[in-house]
Amino acid sequence: MADLRIYTVTIVILLFCSCNPSGKVNNYSLNDELSLVVSKRYLNLPVSHKEDQSAMSFVVDGKHELDFVIRLAPADPDYWVFYDISKYKGKELEISYSGNKAGLAKIYQDDLINGHDSLYRESNRPQIHFTSRRGWNNDPNGLVFYEGEYHLFYQHNPFEREWQNMSWGHAVSRDLIHWEELPLALVPDSLGTMFSGSAVIDYENTSGFGKNGIPPLVVIYTVDSPDNERQCIAWSLDRGRTFTKYSGNPVIDSKEKWLTKDLRDPHVFWYKPGGFWVMVLYEKDGNSIYTSLNLKEWEYQSHTTGFFECPQLFELAVDGNQNNKKWIMYGASGTYMIGRFNGKQFTPESGKYYYGNGALYAAQTYNNIPDSDGRRIQIGWGRITHQGMPFKHMMLLPTELTLRTTKEGIRMFSAPIKEIDMLQEDKMEWNDLDAAEASEALKEFNKLISCRIKMKIRLSHPVDAGLSLDGQQIFRYDMNYNQVNGLFYSPEDRTSMEISADIIIDKTSVEVFVDDGAFSYAIERKAVPGNTDGFRFFGRDLKVKEMKFCLMRSIWEIN
Repeated sequence: MADLRIYTVTIVILLFCSCNPSGKVNNYSLNDELSLVVSKRYLNLPVSHKEDQSAMSFVVDGKHELDFVIRLAPADPDYWVFYDISKYKGKELEISYSGNKAGLAKIYQDDLINGHDSLYRESNRPQIHFTSRRGWNNDPNGLVFYEGEYHLFYQHNPFEREWQNMSWGHAVSRDLIHWEELPLALVPDSLGTMFSGSAVIDYENTSGFGKNGIPPLVVIYTVDSPDNERQCIAWSLDRGRTFTKYSGNPVIDSKEKWLTKDLRDPHVFWYKPGGFWVMVLYEKDGNSIYTSLNLKEWEYQSHTTGFFECPQLFELAVDGNQNNKKWIMYGASGTYMIGRFNGKQFTPESGKYYYGNGALYAAQTYNNIPDSDGRRIQIGWGRITHQGMPFKHMMLLPTELTLRTTKEGIRMFSAPIKEIDMLQEDKMEWNDLDAAEASEALKEFNKLISCRIKMKIRLSHPVDAGLSLDGQQIFRYDMNYNQVNGLFYSPEDRTSMEISADIIIDKTSVEVFVDDGAFSYAIERKAVPGNTDGFRFFGRDLKVKEMKFCLMRSIWEIN
């Protein structure tokens, strides 16, 4: 029976192999596997969510290269994904698949990805936020600036729009606004899948990975396996285009100490006063601190409880005063503490507070920003879906983090970076409008894709007031309960009836920065079914004191 089944599958595959749905001729060898000589840049693979995830393996010239799972479409695909195979050019690639093998005949190689003609023009593709061409995205990883490029690594499944096959995607930018997506930086290996981490430039070559005066770009990441999470390193000498994993991995295996699998998301930075590396690592119930002289050997130092996942630890000047600095420790949820740090132990002085909410999660800040710039720049994961798209989730807009003295004490602010202004066009301004007048002023922009609205409103009564878009309340302030979109917020002037908001709208998202970044949130843009109101200000006797409006150009610069 087994032999007959294999023979039948082979016949079915052969019936399809002469021409795939793209019109490309497949010159492949097909039995229960697919074999081809790599001659193009990409391998295009069809995906169907009607199928179960099944295992696929790549073997190149007899050497095993990659294992992953995919829902390979045997018939009409829901969408196509791709894998960059250019590094294997001229070599034989053998593909095996444990699921319905009829889909193997649809796989083809090309110098273009399937759907390239509509790329970045899709109906629900964000136009001012980074999204990958295909696949699932979550935590930003390895944010580092090097030789004029801002690197954005991120958690990524290249083989479908749901979570799985965790790898490190990679994109670079010279202005933090326009991004170029590069090939995958890290893929799963025998130790596990690639979870979150960070990146540093080892200028002193403490690791010994540098060569010919080139400092290594070193990434520190978690490998996840069914029973453990361990910390590993890899390095690059070509500006992050390719990486070599350290043969001595893992460099930290702390399961025995903590008796848990929750050991992940290393954030590493150079601690100049001590002349050593510091790692902040989420372990069990909070953030642990480790130190190292060479990025390979790490010593445990201390632990701060009360945080979950994706820790960060960095220093900020209070009110811009470089002689008065505080350390910030935070976790993935956007809560933070303010305190002191001596290189080995963080001592909280105040907090926890929160600076952001909504779709924001697992935000990370950049290492190695030049002193001439001096900003602490953050990018967060935007947990926002994009219906009907071959990708899922996005990166939120880059923001600058600052510490400012308020009536409540020192607090962290998050506001959009100045570079976002380069996308603005067709600027308009109004002053002293009532709700109806302000709504009418924005009426012609009701069907737009992306825009920015900066406004200051004044309430006449301490009840709900704000701005809605197609029935969705994108900004709602309730002074009676001190809430902004349902979350507690108290303005600096507690008796003032005024509040300001910087609202940035994209196809599928809305980001709001209240009172110059004292509080911020991101939400999915969702019109109320059947509502076509467009922009509408609401609230009893609401006054729009100031309103600035501009359209936002696409970051993809499509002709």
